[in-house]
Order: sequence, then structure tokens, then C-alpha cells
Amino acid sequence: MSLLHWLFTAELHFGSKAILWREIIGNLFGLAGAILGMRRKVWTWPVGIIGNALLFTVFLGAVFDTPQAKDLYGQAGRQVLFIAVSIYGWSMWYARRQQGDRTPVVPRWTTTREKFILAPVTLAFFIASYFILKSLGSWGPGPDAWIFTGSALATYGMARGYLEFWLVWIGVDAIGVPLLLKAGYYPSAALYAIYGAFVIWGFASWLRLPDSATDDPSVKDPARILRSLGLLLVLVLVGLYFWF
Repeated sequence: MSLLHWLFTAELHFGSKAILWREIIGNLFGLAGAILGMRRKVWTWPVGIIGNALLFTVFLGAVFDTPQAKDLYGQAGRQVLFIAVSIYGWSMWYARRQQGDRTPVVPRWTTTREKFILAPVTLAFFIASYFILKSLGSWGPGPDAWIFTGSALATYGMARGYLEFWLVWIGVDAIGVPLLLKAGYYPSAALYAIYGAFVIWGFASWLRLPDSATDDPSVKDPARILRSLGLLLVLVLVGLYFWF
């Protein structure tokens, strides 16, 4: 049996539940990428891409004949989006290293101008994603669109060094865990929960960076941190209320 054949057929059984090994392996690559991102290592991007490619085949359950047999088109589509945005992030971080910078990204908060641009673009992206996923017959188009949109925004924010990208990931995980549990993707749900812990850790680690590591003097401003956390909490509660 070839490694590729094993990867696409091997299952782990817990009682009556069957779990694909490639779902576990794909999520472990994703977790490794998150840890590397926290440490601002360029390797975060290629490692994450490998996980994205594996998980793409997992979330098209009916297409690839997985045990869940549920198509989460938003989850599958976001893997493709991850790969595209990761190539962008990889090139940006690599270019900074080639220019002699000690670190590939400089953490900072988004500016007011950037917020005014990103907010309507994100809303439009979410609405378009919802209707596209619903028309495709995605299982849970609302939370699926939320996760798809949040993942795109967080990955772009990570490439740019926005501190808010960590908070967006927390919002994605808060909706992703109940969605994946309901759909039967238990390893992905468990890894989402673990991601959440690492994301909180990553956010705190970026806030603790020395002043020399950032050009933004407001990085450690308590008022700004609390405002961002408050907005995150409101958005997550709204999402949970409407979808669960």
C-alpha cells in the first residue's frame, strides 16, 4: 500500500465513530503552523499549506467519501483561500527577511483608515459567502460563512502583522467548535478548541514583545485591548445566538 493510498483511506475507530487519519494529520500541521506564526517564523506558511491541502479533501465529505459524508463548502473553500493568502503572506515575510529585517513581520494595531476599508469589505464578503454556500447546499451556511470570512480576514491580518488577527481567530474558533461537533468532525472540533488556547497565548505573546519589536506605541494600550476584546465578545455572542 502506497503512502498516498493509506493517507486517503486510513481511519481511526472509536466505537461506532470513524475518523480519517488525514483529518488528524491536517489539523496537526495547522497547529504547528499556528505555533510557528506565534513565534513569527516564515515556516508558518508552508507548514500551514500542507495542512490546508489535506483538510480540503476532508471537508468535502460526500465528494471524497469520508465517514461524515457532509459537505462543508465553506470549510473546504477556506482551505483553498488559505493556500492563496498563505502564498501572499509567505512572500511578504520572506521579502522582509531578505531585506535584512530580524523578524519577518512587525506587530501593530490596524489604523482607522484600514478599519474603514476592511469593515465593509468583510461584511460584503460574508454576505456573498453565505448566499454562495447556501446555494451550494453547504451544511450550516451561516456559521460556515462566518468561519470562511473570519479565516480569510485573520490570514490576511497575520500577513500584515495586525494584532487583531489573533482576536479574529478566537471568533472563528468560538463558532467553529460547535459547528464541527454538530457535523461530526470531532478531531477538527478538538483542534479548533486547542487552536483557541494557542491563539490566546499568541495574542498575549505579541502584546509582551519589547517596544523595539514594533513601530506602534499603542500596542500595549489597555483601553485599546479592552475595546477590541469587547467587540469580539459581542460578535461571537450574536453568532452563537443566531446559529446555535
